[in-house]
Amino acid sequence: MTLTTLLAILGGLVLAGIVAHGAWTARKAGPKRALPPLEEPHFDAPPAPEEAAVAEAEALEVTLPAVARPLRRPSTRIDALIDAIATITVEQPVTGDLALQHQPGSRRAGTKPLQIEGLNAATGDWELPAPGQRYGEFQAGLKMASRSGPVNEIEYSEFVQKIQAFADGVGGFVQFPDMLDVVARARELDQFAASHDAQLALLLRAKAAAWTPGFVQQAAARHGFVAGALPGRLVMPAGEEGAPPVLTLQFDAQAALAEDPEALSLRELTLALDVPQTAAEQEPFALWQESARALARDLEAEVCDDRGQVLGLHAFAAIDVELKKLYEALAERDLAAGSPAARRLFS
Repeated sequence: MTLTTLLAILGGLVLAGIVAHGAWTARKAGPKRALPPLEEPHFDAPPAPEEAAVAEAEALEVTLPAVARPLRRPSTRIDALIDAIATITVEQPVTGDLALQHQPGSRRAGTKPLQIEGLNAATGDWELPAPGQRYGEFQAGLKMASRSGPVNEIEYSEFVQKIQAFADGVGGFVQFPDMLDVVARARELDQFAASHDAQLALLLRAKAAAWTPGFVQQAAARHGFVAGALPGRLVMPAGEEGAPPVLTLQFDAQAALAEDPEALSLRELTLALDVPQTAAEQEPFALWQESARALARDLEAEVCDDRGQVLGLHAFAAIDVELKKLYEALAERDLAAGSPAARRLFS
């Protein structure tokens, strides 16, 4: 049973998907306001004296070239699970400056992001081309699916055109995967992602007095929320540097952009959890529930679905059961929630 089916059975008690804000309703009572402000070496027994010269020569011919070649490490940006990968070989190492010179002007093919990496000749790392470095080969990845859908033939053709131009610019030979195979894989990946996605949201609705934006921000800050990049958006940051936020708390962006936000009244907030973005081990679902209850207490609000129906404990318990199944299915596909591949796919 998918999460979407369960939500239908529950009669809409839990909202799957970020809900739109309704109109803000004025009340006679004034809004609540914020208060002022190596592995160890192994040595064999030494050779007999008459063998020393031969052994030394063999060591020079065999061992030294092997040591000089850097260890080749896998990429952390391009993944065969979700990317169509084109390989670009070059006869001689290419400078990062030349590679940057021939990068495509746009890092997208249609709606799908693409990226080009070089294999650093000195370190063996796949990395984005950088000045002053030399690269022994390149690879380009096109994300095959996202929440906007799977890659199509037109987008793949644009990818081929852009990467072919890059390969020509650096004097390389490029090999592309078959277009029909890529499109078929993209559709299958999109179908899997669509049936294993989960974006949960609930409403915090004022019971009596409304709130000003400042009052909401002050209350949310006590529970770990900070200002987000977008107006009207507060986020609970992840412990991992660079990771997406665990939770988001949103209110009307127009209220946040008003000349005098404190003159406005808010009656509803949306508390959301993007399930595939955070590892199950961090228990984000439990944090979502706990944050909802804590905010509801401090704001004197009810926890509701998008139709204003109050959510009970049984609804959360039922969704928790289904989410455990979803986490297991993602992990079996090597797309565990919170992994780099899952975060890229479910975006």
